[in-house]
Amino acid sequence: MTHEAPLLTVKEVSTRFRTKRGRLRAVEQVCLQIEAGETLGLVGESGSGKSVLGQTIMGLVSHGGNTTVTGQVLFEGHDMQTLTRKEQQQLWGNDIAMVFQDPMSALNPFKKIGTHITESLRAHLGLDKARARERAIELLRKVRIPEPTRRIDQYPHELSGGMRQRVVIAMALACDPKLIIADEPPPPSM
Repeated sequence: MTHEAPLLTVKEVSTRFRTKRGRLRAVEQVCLQIEAGETLGLVGESGSGKSVLGQTIMGLVSHGGNTTVTGQVLFEGHDMQTLTRKEQQQLWGNDIAMVFQDPMSALNPFKKIGTHITESLRAHLGLDKARARERAIELLRKVRIPEPTRRIDQYPHELSGGMRQRVVIAMALACDPKLIIADEPPPPSM
């Protein structure tokens, strides 16, 4: 009987930032494990390190300089910290996706909503432009964006905050990743 590696294993992960006032311990000795199909919710007050942990798991926290990350993050048994940036980018969106807390910082104001979603569909799934657009409209419909065929050609500032959050969720769902890190939970109506 073979045992597959857990989907995600976080072993004694700490993330610290050097500030003018000294070392800031944003994440301290976190250990967790998530199996395929499992859901894990982290609860904590604002500033407790939940967002930094998610970004550390994704490999989005830059190492060196003013930041120190220790411990180990394993995705399907592979050490995320030993992957090159290109290898990490192949995982992002395709195998691991993140729903960021602030959609305006996750969305490029100069790109239409459709472009945000179709980029990963084309890069990871190899869809042509027309099929990627169809799939993006399906995703917008799935996250309950009204008038998705019109909204797909709009810019982020033309949408309400709630709709922008739904666009970020659609982006995370686009390639049907194995792991979604939701720094912001979906609205209750979804």
